[in-house]
Amino acid sequence: QVQLVESGGGLVQAGGSLALSCTTSGRRHTILAAGWYRQAPGQQRELVAQMTSGGITEYVDSVKGRFTIARDKADITVYLQMKALKPEDTAVYLCNAELYKLGDYWGQGTQVTVSS
Repeated sequence: QVQLVESGGGLVQAGGSLALSCTTSGRRHTILAAGWYRQAPGQQRELVAQMTSGGITEYVDSVKGRFTIARDKADITVYLQMKALKPEDTAVYLCNAELYKLGDYWGQGTQVTVSS
């Protein structure tokens, strides 16, 4: 069974950095396109950053200049590099990916907590 797994979350002070990773567990599958979402308690899920199959990236205004979405050369891992973190970035971060020949998958999420 294909599973998408995120890692790299944790607790960091405001102004700090974290790097999240997203890949498939077990056998590696090619990621065609991907997006990082976040959901804070009591709030709607928000698209933070996305990357198309052609490598075009887009970001929500609140993270522009601070977050970077990227993937490795093998197209099996997607990253979200986060810097200058703010308390309002605190949320569960979820990866959504379109996998080659398999379709769309969601990960379980990883908690990011930014203390002031």
